[in-house]
This record gives sequence, structure tokens and C-alpha cells, in this order.
Amino acid sequence: MRLVLVPTPIGNLEDITLRALRVLKEVEVVACEDTRRTGLLLKRYGIPTPTLRLDQHTVGRARELLAPYRYVAYATDAGTPGISDPGAELVRLALGWGWRVEALPGPTALIPALVASGLPTHRFTFEGFLPKGGGERRERILALAREGRTAVLYESPHRLRKTLEDLLEVYGPDHPVAVARELSKLHEEIFRGPAAEIAATLAARDAVKGEITLVIAPPPEEQE
Repeated sequence: MRLVLVPTPIGNLEDITLRALRVLKEVEVVACEDTRRTGLLLKRYGIPTPTLRLDQHTVGRARELLAPYRYVAYATDAGTPGISDPGAELVRLALGWGWRVEALPGPTALIPALVASGLPTHRFTFEGFLPKGGGERRERILALAREGRTAVLYESPHRLRKTLEDLLEVYGPDHPVAVARELSKLHEEIFRGPAAEIAATLAARDAVKGEITLVIAPPPEEQE
């Protein structure tokens, strides 16, 4: 039994490897977080492989759902499966079943946001999504500030303003940050500068939409 994690574009549908396209054609089924979204990609490249929904609500039934297949690809909404999505749980389960598990290299928002931020890249930490609120959220931000490394995290548009306010409180108004929005898509934007300036710029907008990646500079002594 073989499971291959197939990274899919985070925006531009041309950001997919030849190897990924070959695997999507070869497998018996493409298990995916969103069959509609993955279906658009398969249609774009003329790939007739059937799809099967396998998301956070159904991953617990993965063994039952995948039982008829011996060669399976897994794709999430976008990017590399296993990063802040059900792919990590599927890998854990598949390894427990004795399956062969492979992960193809490919798109992710993490690395493009980091290298385009202009902030130090030699040492960094990836936080994923912060807790939605409360003391745990603040503690996680304080922990990042103590890390002494550039920090990268994902954030939802409706929580971005609150997160920037929390960063102002913990890191200070002049601390360098970068906010990357809609990477690789038509309306891609990257805001770079002091936290207070970025917060003010985004607060002046009616709304901030799309996928958000936030990059936070390390403490000044680490930058030196």
C-alpha cells in the first residue's frame, strides 16, 4: 500500500511539478481535503483520476475510505499536505497501517513569505496558526519573542488586526514585520516595515482578504 503526499499550488496553477502531475495520473484515487478545489486542478491538466473527500471531519474513517485502493495520492486545499491540515494525521495513520508514505517537494506559503520578507532567514521558526484568543495566545507570542529567531506563522484575515495589536504589545511598535497576502495569486501583496506602520496601513483598509502569512523579525540582538 502506498500513499503519496502531493503538494498543489497555493494560487497560480502553473506552480506544480511534472512529478506531481505524473503521480496524480498514476494513482488509483486522489484523496483530498476539498474535491471541488482539487478537481479544478485535475481538470486544468486533463487528469481523469477520481477524487475522494478526506478532510478533518472524515480523516478518522481514512482506513475504511481508502480500503479499496493500493496506490493513493493525498492533496489538501493548497500547498504541501501535513502543514496545519489533516495530512499530518493521515500520515500518522498510514504509517501505523504499515503503508509506504512518500512526500513530494512543492509549493508552500511558508518559504516564499520568509525569503521575500527581507528579514533574517538563517534561523527561523514556524508557528502555524496561533490560538484564537485568551492567555494561551499571548503566551505563544511571548514564547516566539523569546525564541531569538525569525518567526513565521499563518493567520486568518479576520484575526490579522488583533494579531498585529498583540505583536505591538509584545515586540514594540518599531519591530520589523512582513505580511504576505495571496502569495502567487493575481492580487499578491507583501507589506514590510515596523509593526505599528503595517498595522495602521491594514487598519485603513475596509477589509483584508485571502491567505495570510506573517513574518516577524528576531529580537534586535539576534539580527546583529
